[in-house]
Amino acid sequence: MPIDLRSDTVTKPTAAMKRAMVEADLGDDVYGEDPSARALEERVAVLLGKEAALFVPSGTMGNQIAIACLTERGDEVYAGEGSHCIWYESGAAGAYSGVQLVEVGKGGLFTADELAATLKPVAYYCPNPRVVVVENTHNRGGGKVFPQTEVLRVAAVAKERGLSLHLDGARLWNAAAASGLSERELAAPFDTVSVCFSKGLGAPVGSALAGPAATIKKARRIRKMLGGGMRQVGILASACNFALEHHRARLATDHDNAKRFAAIASKGRGVRIETPETNIAMVDLEIDAAPIASVLAARGVLTSPFGPRRLRVVTHLDVTTAEVEQAAAALVSALEERAAP
Repeated sequence: MPIDLRSDTVTKPTAAMKRAMVEADLGDDVYGEDPSARALEERVAVLLGKEAALFVPSGTMGNQIAIACLTERGDEVYAGEGSHCIWYESGAAGAYSGVQLVEVGKGGLFTADELAATLKPVAYYCPNPRVVVVENTHNRGGGKVFPQTEVLRVAAVAKERGLSLHLDGARLWNAAAASGLSERELAAPFDTVSVCFSKGLGAPVGSALAGPAATIKKARRIRKMLGGGMRQVGILASACNFALEHHRARLATDHDNAKRFAAIASKGRGVRIETPETNIAMVDLEIDAAPIASVLAARGVLTSPFGPRRLRVVTHLDVTTAEVEQAAAALVSALEERAAP
């Protein structure tokens, strides 16, 4: 089997997680009768300090439902450069909600001053500024934790202008593990929060959207419109519950493995790697990334080209420290061979 470092979405359910799925209490979730889904939603609401939560199939759906709940057509939504809702959700915000998205800052994170400078004036000929999205941790930013001190300043600017706040917390569990702050603390400034179970936590499917009860009631209707109302969804929700119970505490291991990869790979010729904060290492090269990714794949190491001269490496529960070290050594070797006369 290859050492797959393309993403933390490639994990397979453990044997114990599969047992939990098989043994899950089930009901028809469209009728609100699936006890496993209800248990997950209640647990997530408590963890995030919100009134209610809703299970959704994907983080994209969670983000887009939040945007739909918080905006009207013609509004403007602000998010960090390279944010998932701008780059990786197939233009859904424009297609479904009729809003436009504006990037703020550089590298995924942004400051309150950068937000204030980007906001358009309130005028009939301008789109209405409506929502600020913070992604924590930030994917394109290399798994960086958005500093909570700056989050609070961003929130203050947003609230002063009457804007809502949405937290794209697909990897919020990683942010909590790295920062020492609880998920509840990280989520506190936000009106709505989406979290994912199929990345670092290793569930096969599933995300959740949390917020005020009235917002989640509206979200449930929008989920149905988008085809996300499912029946015996407890089979999936039980996997997510298992992941929350058993896989959160081990996230620090993934962070350590990403740092270990960076320490070894940075010895390669023409490599620059910023020390990872969480489980994502961005490898900047002096040569094109795609050919190196192809060489690594031929040697059983899968990575993701993430720009003309950048590779993304993501550690997760299905790769060991030894495998991470092997992958880093393979990268160093491939670069040496490439540079040889």
